[in-house]
Amino acid sequence: MYKATKAQFGKSTVRSLLVSALLLLLVACSANSIIEGSLSGNADNSQADTQSFSIAVIPDTQNYVDYKHQARAGFALDSSALFIEQMQYIASRAVSKGGDIAFVAAVGDVWQHQSKAMDKDHADRGFETIDNPYFSAEIEWTDKTLELEVPKAIEGYKIISEAGLPFGVAPGNHDYDAMWSVKEYPPNLKLAPDQITMTREALGLLHIGGLDNFRSAFGSDTEFFRDKPWYISSFAGGANSAQRFSAGGYTFLNINLEMQAGDEVLAWIETVLADNPGLPTMLTTHDYLDPRGQRAGNPIVDLETADPDFHNSAEELWEKLIQQHDQIFLVVCGHHHGQAMRVDNNIFGNQVYQVLADYQDRGRAGLDNGQALSRYTGQPVGIGDGWFRLMTFSLAGENPQIKVTTYSTYFDALSDDLPEYANWYRDHEQPGMSDSDFYAAEAFTIDLVDFKKRFGAAK
Repeated sequence: MYKATKAQFGKSTVRSLLVSALLLLLVACSANSIIEGSLSGNADNSQADTQSFSIAVIPDTQNYVDYKHQARAGFALDSSALFIEQMQYIASRAVSKGGDIAFVAAVGDVWQHQSKAMDKDHADRGFETIDNPYFSAEIEWTDKTLELEVPKAIEGYKIISEAGLPFGVAPGNHDYDAMWSVKEYPPNLKLAPDQITMTREALGLLHIGGLDNFRSAFGSDTEFFRDKPWYISSFAGGANSAQRFSAGGYTFLNINLEMQAGDEVLAWIETVLADNPGLPTMLTTHDYLDPRGQRAGNPIVDLETADPDFHNSAEELWEKLIQQHDQIFLVVCGHHHGQAMRVDNNIFGNQVYQVLADYQDRGRAGLDNGQALSRYTGQPVGIGDGWFRLMTFSLAGENPQIKVTTYSTYFDALSDDLPEYANWYRDHEQPGMSDSDFYAAEAFTIDLVDFKKRFGAAK
């Protein structure tokens, strides 16, 4: 059983201004997951069960396709090869190829860099940017985004598409065209290095805008989705989208939301739900849970604070949308480095399972190939190490379940299979958590206690 743990959450303090800049989004807060609800082990995952299938959840892949993490840029290996290997593995397990994967959900931050200083919409609305030394490592507008990173992402998802797998991609903050330091929230440059904390009062605030780059890869009119019967709706040209897929005797609905989606997006989702009443529905979005299991954004990439008329916080998303619709039973997300799980009852008294996984900071593959530790942080350079989530549904009988496992194509192993796993990753992602709890955070089973009551028997 994946048991809840409680530990004091400490603010990250950096030793120098440069270190703090590089740690900005590497630290989406060190903390322990808060797990609530009914979780237990021993799910029957027999492939002979016709009501068993899997969903692959792909966490942030930005560091794989980062143009700086390739051999041509002096990196120890082509990190993009790990991304392609991951996609090939998922495709090889597609239902169309005799496997069990019926759908692929990608939680965003597909690539790393931006291509503009600011998008036209925000410029026209009067947004201004300021220089911010803390964000110098985070913000880079480069032609290589469209020359190298976006094409590599498309190459990877072509593998998924050609395997006949329905899939959806939610945009993350790095997938937006522009990122800048908000003028109204300047950094406090008077702080001594040991006074700098992971707060907007100390570091300032980032904002993002424009999704033309994202639409060029994953827009509704791209080859990936145009005329696909399972791609059923989109908003803002595919920045938000909906897919249907059938598996385990049910038809499921997946809805992809842009980051901290605003009220216009929520209104569109209402129409999608109205057009697909009663279908078990999952939401895929980028920024929703933090590693403590709280619905809380990164304090320095908080779109609702920077632009409240156009964005909702995670808590507002829960209050306005998720808890109001009984057919929404699952939310998956990334953005914050690490893992978390929580369960809350909606207004109907039924459970909603909310799951975070983001492994972009993991860099053992680089070390294995001779990559030096970061000279700024002293940690392995984050790539991802091939890790992603498999959510295997077993819907037969009276007690349906989801078995959640964490698998690496680089190590060809589940997290449970590696004795070094906790030593490699725990202290960075969940300091203070025990080895056993850290392993349990990556391999657990969710009891879908009210699934049959809500969605009936399989057909």
